[in-house]
Amino acid sequence: MLEILDYLKDHVLMINLLIITIYLGFEVISKVPTVLHTPLMSGSNAISGIVIIGAIILVRQADATDYLTLGLGALGVVLGTINVVGGHAVTNRMLEMFKKK
Repeated sequence: MLEILDYLKDHVLMINLLIITIYLGFEVISKVPTVLHTPLMSGSNAISGIVIIGAIILVRQADATDYLTLGLGALGVVLGTINVVGGHAVTNRMLEMFKKK
C-alpha cells in the first residue's frame, strides 16, 4: 500500500495530465455533431500516431523493473495501433463509396 502511495506522490503531474486528457477527450467527442465525425476520425488517427510514438518513448525510457510504466506503454502502443488500423480500414471503405463504378 505504501508503494502505491509513493508512486502516486511521485507521479502527480502524470496522473493530473491523464485525468485532464480523459475529461477533454470526453468533452470533445460528446460535443461534435454527427456530420463532423469523419474529419474527427481522421484527426483521431493522427493523434493515435502521436500516442504510439509517445508510448514507444515511454517504454524506452522506463526501467526494466518498472512494470507499471512498461505495461502502460505497451497498452498505449496496442490501443493506438488498433485505432490507426481501424480508422484506416474505415477511411478506405468510405473512399470506395465515392469511386465511380
